[in-house]
Order: sequence, then C-alpha cells, then structure tokens
Amino acid sequence: MERGGGGGWRVSRGMLPLLALHAFNEYHRLPWKPPVTAALLATNTLIYLRPAFLDSLVPSIHEVWFNPHLILKYKDLKRFFLSPFYHASESHLFYNMMSLLWKGIQLETSMGSNEFAAMVVALLGMSQGITLLLAKSLVLFFDYERAYYSEYAVGFSGVLFAMKVVLNSRSEDYTNVHGLLVPARYAAWAELIIIQMFVPGVSFLGHLGGILAGILYLKLKGGYSGSDPLTTIIRGATGVLSWPLRFARYLFRRPRIYGRGTVGGSDTRRTAPIIWRCPACTFDNSGWLSICEMCGTSRSGNDLSSDQLSRHSNIPLEELRHRRIERFG
Repeated sequence: MERGGGGGWRVSRGMLPLLALHAFNEYHRLPWKPPVTAALLATNTLIYLRPAFLDSLVPSIHEVWFNPHLILKYKDLKRFFLSPFYHASESHLFYNMMSLLWKGIQLETSMGSNEFAAMVVALLGMSQGITLLLAKSLVLFFDYERAYYSEYAVGFSGVLFAMKVVLNSRSEDYTNVHGLLVPARYAAWAELIIIQMFVPGVSFLGHLGGILAGILYLKLKGGYSGSDPLTTIIRGATGVLSWPLRFARYLFRRPRIYGRGTVGGSDTRRTAPIIWRCPACTFDNSGWLSICEMCGTSRSGNDLSSDQLSRHSNIPLEELRHRRIERFG
C-alpha cells in the first residue's frame, strides 16, 4: 500500500507494456494457465487505466482511499474493500502486479483456483481489518492519531505481504530480500523493515496488517480440517456458473466430418445397409465399396497394397490415385 493525500498523482509512462509482455511470457510457458491470478491482474490494471466503458462504473481514487478515520466515522465499506485494487502511480501498479504474478502462479498452481480465490478473499478482508484495528488501537492506547489513523493508502501490497507469508510458511530455504540473505519464512518481516527504511511514502500499518493476516490465516487453516466454508462456497458458485457452458458444449457437440463419412464418435446408423465402418481407421464408407477409401483396409480388416486395391475394386491404379488426390488433396 502507498500513502497519499487528496491531490492528484503523477503517472509515469512505459511500464504497463513491459508488465503485459512479462505476463504473456509467463502464461505462455505454463501448461495450465491460473485463471484467478490472471483475473486479479486484469482487474487491478483496468481500474488503474479506467477505460471509457468503466469510467462511469468505477469510483475515483479519491472516493476509495483507505482512511481509518473515515471508514469508522461514516461506516464507509467502499474504502475498506475497494482500496486494495487502486494504485497511486504506474510504477506502484507495476511492482505490485509483478509480485502478484510470481506469487499468484505458484500458489494457485499448488492450491487450485477455488482454494486460491477463497484465500485471496480471506487475506484481503483480514489484512484490511487488522490494519484498521491497529490504527484504532494506536489512537486509543497511545494517542497516536496523525501518522496512521488519518493516513490515506491504496494498493494490493497488504494482500501480497500476506501471500508471501503463506507461500514461505513451510520453506526451509534462504531467499534474497533486496540483497540481504534471510530464511524464507522470515522474508516478509525483512522486507517490511527494508521497505520502510528505504522507500518513502509506504504504509507501514498496511504492510504489517498483511503479514499478521497471513499468520492468522495459517493458524486458522491449520486448526480446521477439510475444506473451509469460503472455498466450498466459491467452488459451488464456480460450478453453477460453468454449468450452462458445459451443457452447451454437450448439446452442440458434433463428430468430425471427412468427405462422405465420419471419423470417431459412435455409429448411430447401425441399421443402414449402405454404410460400413472401417475397422482400422473408423471411416464410414459406402456400402458399394469393399475397400476403405481412407486407408485402403479391406472390409474384413486386412490391409491391401495399392495394386491389390486396384485389382479388387476393378479401378485402374492411376485412376484410383487421381481420385484420392481430388478427394484428400
């Protein structure tokens, strides 16, 4: 998350094409394309670009800044739920989406799309809630209002910190965090400190809330056997939404057609005396022929050479070749 005020933001140019190219290369090399990660990338990018067809539907960034004071005073849930999907600048979006691409592909591939989607929803809600709770606690117990309780922040990085905790929770390896080699399970904490020290304008509470949300998610997940209710709901909704598509595929399924016959599929013309199916290639031939037009196999299943086929069918060999060229190119 990045902090900001109520004014406009300077937008850099040229980084989004690089993001698109990197995302395309990553997805192109994958045998299975993680759809939830792609949807999150597209959502964040479209909200930042605000194309004409979305301009009237999507609130402006000034309406969704995450501000603890405004959220609690006016019960403004729009700021609570939408602020992670807004970014203050093109570079802010670029680095967050590059991180989402890397983490999302690994997590969604290992967890499955339904569980990954449920985790993202849970982490978003918990990270925003913990950040709000921390800001309010600083006011109540330490009278520390200006720095955190009244700050404005947007960005997906709180959720990304939570995802980093989940991704590295069982890793025994070491990882490089901005030049510092640390155990992977503590990488989120190291990144929190380094970013706060060297990157101006970031939301410390937003990132800390994300780390605590990741830890809380792992605790809740570890203490609950089986699929969590949120995953079950998302899996059910996905099944309901995809049912019309599966039904349409079944309804309009057709066997492939080649020449006058069909290849594959079930034979629905068992009683038709003028059609027989080749036992070798399943091509449906005319009942007047005893040799398969497609592969040259006899009706009884024995392969014939071209000369034998020509003599058996009483058609000159050159004529048979000419007919095959005309039929099959």
